[in-house]
Amino acid sequence: MSLTIHLNGDQRSFSELETGSAIVDLITALGLKADRIAVEQNGEIIPRSQWSGTLLKEKDKIEVVHFVGGGLIA
Repeated sequence: MSLTIHLNGDQRSFSELETGSAIVDLITALGLKADRIAVEQNGEIIPRSQWSGTLLKEKDKIEVVHFVGGGLIA
């Protein structure tokens, strides 16, 4: 079975996930480093400490923001 969600505004299906998978499972499936992102589920920011206990369901709206380092341009 697969899970279909809206990820950063696009509908996506994940064959390796199903309803009841945790946000941490999604992050793993996306191949992202957990220390460099923030996750919002249905308009609510989910603290990293709650990712393993926050479950996904069909049609969730997930926003993942990836932090990038920057500096001054001389």
